[in-house]
Amino acid sequence: MAAPRENVSLLFKLYCLAVMTLVAAAYTIALRYTRTSDRELYFSTTAVCITEVIKLLLSVGILAKETGSLGRFKASLRENVLGSPKELMKLSVPSLVYAVQNNMAFLALSNLDAAVYQVTYQLKIPCTALCTVLMLNRTLSKLQWISVFMLCGGVILVQWKPAQATKVVVEQNPLLGFGAIAIAVLCSGFAGVYFEKVLKSSDTSLWVRNIQMYLSGIVVTLVGVYLSDGAEIKEKGFFYGYTYYVWFVIFLASVGGLYTSVVVKYTDNIMKGFSAAAAIVLSTIASVMLFGLQITPTFALGTLLVCVSIYLYGLPRQDTTSIQQGETTSKERVSGV
Repeated sequence: MAAPRENVSLLFKLYCLAVMTLVAAAYTIALRYTRTSDRELYFSTTAVCITEVIKLLLSVGILAKETGSLGRFKASLRENVLGSPKELMKLSVPSLVYAVQNNMAFLALSNLDAAVYQVTYQLKIPCTALCTVLMLNRTLSKLQWISVFMLCGGVILVQWKPAQATKVVVEQNPLLGFGAIAIAVLCSGFAGVYFEKVLKSSDTSLWVRNIQMYLSGIVVTLVGVYLSDGAEIKEKGFFYGYTYYVWFVIFLASVGGLYTSVVVKYTDNIMKGFSAAAAIVLSTIASVMLFGLQITPTFALGTLLVCVSIYLYGLPRQDTTSIQQGETTSKERVSGV
C-alpha cells in the first residue's frame, strides 16, 4: 500500500474508505469469534501491544519502499525519528489521550447502565465534528450537521440491546460515570482531530508520522499490559491463549490501523466516523449469518439512518479534507448548527 502524492483522486479516497470499512467489519466478526469460542481467552492488552508493534514494522517497510534506497531510508529515520525528539513527543499526545479515553470509557461502563453508556458514548461522533470545526478552521453546512447527528442516532439504534433484569446488585456512581464518559468523548474527538492536524500541517511522510506515533503507542500499551495483567502474564506467559484466529484478528487490526491513518490523511475524521458506522452495520449483518444474531426493528431503523446520513454527508459541498488558511470566528464556523 504505497502512499500517494498530495493530489489524490476521488477514486483513491473511496478505495481507502471501502477497504477500511471492510477490514473493520472483518475485524469485528473475527474478534467476536475469538472471544465467544470455547478456547482459552487471551490477554487483550498483549494483543493491543502486538498490534502496535506490527503497525510499526509495516510502516517501516512501507517507508523503506517509498524512499527507494537504503541510504535515503536511513537518512529519513535519522532525521525524523532518532534526531527529532520534539516530533516524537508531539505524536505521543494521541497515544496518551487514547489511553485516557479507554480508561475513562471503562470507568463509565462500571458506573452507568449499559444502555445509558451506549447512548452517551456515541456523542463522540458530533464531538469529533465540533473539534474538526474548532481545531481545523473548517465549516460544516446545516445538512452536514444534520447528517452527523443522524449518524449518531443510527449507530445508537444499530447497537441497541434491551436491558436485561439481573439479581446482582452493583453499586454505581452515576455522577462519576457521566463525568468519565464526558472525558472519554472529548478525548476521542480531540485525539483524532489532533492527529489529522499534525498529518496535514507539514509535508512529512505519512509513514514517518505513523512510526513516530506507534513508537509511543508501544510504550503506552506496554505500561497498560503491566498495570492490567502483569501478575497473570508473569504466571501464564505473554502469548497465553493465542491461536491462529487471534493472530488473524491482530493482523486485521494492524491493517485497519494503517488504512485509518490513510483515510485521516486524505479525507478527514468525520468520514472515518461514517466508515466506522458502516462497518458496524456490515459486521452485524454478517453476524446474523455466522452467529444466528436476530435482526430487530431498532437495528433496521438504525441501518436506514446510517445509510441516509452517509448519503446526505456525501452530497456536493465545500471541500473539508484540507486545513483552511486564515482565521474564522467561532460563530461563523458553527453557523450551520
